[in-house]
Amino acid sequence: MPFTLIITEKPQAAEKIASALSEGPVRKKGKGGAYWLEFERNGKLHVCVPAVGHLYVLNTKKGDGWSYPIFDIDWVPTYTRKGTEYTKKYLKNIEDLQDGADEFIVATDFDVEGEVIGYNILKFACKKDDAKRMKFSTLTKSDLEESYNNLLPHLELGQAEAGLTRHYLDFYWGINTTRALTLSMKGHLKNGFVVVSSGRVQSPTLKILADREIEIRGFKAVPYWQLMLKCVHEKEELIAFYEEDKIWEKGKAERIKTECQGKDATVKDVEQKKYKQMPPFPLDPTTLQTEAYNNFKFSLKQTMSIAESLYNAGLISYPRTSSQEYPAKIGFDKILSKLSANPKFSADCKQLLSKGNLSPTKGSKTDPAHPAIYPTGEIPRGLNPSQERMYEMIARRFLAVFGDDAIRETMKVVLDVNKHNFIITGKRTVELGWTKFYQKFIRFEEQILPD
Repeated sequence: MPFTLIITEKPQAAEKIASALSEGPVRKKGKGGAYWLEFERNGKLHVCVPAVGHLYVLNTKKGDGWSYPIFDIDWVPTYTRKGTEYTKKYLKNIEDLQDGADEFIVATDFDVEGEVIGYNILKFACKKDDAKRMKFSTLTKSDLEESYNNLLPHLELGQAEAGLTRHYLDFYWGINTTRALTLSMKGHLKNGFVVVSSGRVQSPTLKILADREIEIRGFKAVPYWQLMLKCVHEKEELIAFYEEDKIWEKGKAERIKTECQGKDATVKDVEQKKYKQMPPFPLDPTTLQTEAYNNFKFSLKQTMSIAESLYNAGLISYPRTSSQEYPAKIGFDKILSKLSANPKFSADCKQLLSKGNLSPTKGSKTDPAHPAIYPTGEIPRGLNPSQERMYEMIARRFLAVFGDDAIRETMKVVLDVNKHNFIITGKRTVELGWTKFYQKFIRFEEQILPD
């Protein structure tokens, strides 16, 4: 019986899609260590089959030795590379299933890499030039059903071509410059043959690091002096600093110190200013990585790996977006209402919902394919500690973008000590505003000066 074959990027996505679209039980079948999922929808059999990322990679044609330049390359199965043999069973699974399909749907991530993955599987494993396309930003049941009910009639060939081109350029650059550099060192190394690796991103990054190292080594330290004043006001010790941040002459610093030692400090001037601190922008990957490092010391790779796991669990939207904006169509009220079922966020969600008009902040970056990262509102279950921390930060950031401005106040006090000026500065939060929702993940300086 002919069926619709749905190709996904990863096993978790296949399970989410099958569960969301099935109008009855989902049947898990498999052979050779891989599996597929069968279900009925609209009276027709559907088969959801997962890949494990890229099932095809670029490689040189055999017999080229170590010559260069190399431009004669082919797409080959990923399992032909050492260390990726496990992908063979997934590719064989798709190749065997495609014979019985009369309709193909690509449901890989809707981005450049996802399009390349789907395009290559369709072309080489299924021998097809085109297919219908699911476009979704979360793996929730409602989003997946909407995506299926509004299938794009074709692959996004523009995205596919962009991704294929990048793969070709990366390969051409990497293999040719690596071979050129490596062969140029031949005969000049005591240890014999050593591969000198190069790459489109790797080489410019190395240049930046090398330039910085040269700059550091060439730095000439110049000594300077700073003056700090300790004074007591109503039994409270205060710290003030001399108005010149750096004093370049030791004699001058010692003279000022002598003239101020043991003298009274008189308040010469007080300056107070209040200002608004706007809510933060919605999360894009760069901001997510920065926040995760600042709060948890997660590496960039670790951050994106955790974010991917939360996405695959249906807890957050697609994390590799380029956007800093939330479109209204994601349903602010709906997400906040679902989040309010979580005791951690219940009171804050109800406070925001009571505002009526929900208007999030937005940054300058946009992405037509995916919105900024947001929580879906699904209740988390079985998360490990790292996932829990990341999820809470993403959820609280979502709440914060709907908050009011925070009101902060700065104070600058100038002290006169024997005709020398010393300065004390203070900062405090007057109205919490959005910081109430995100205070666990921000570090505002709070230095309250006495009256």
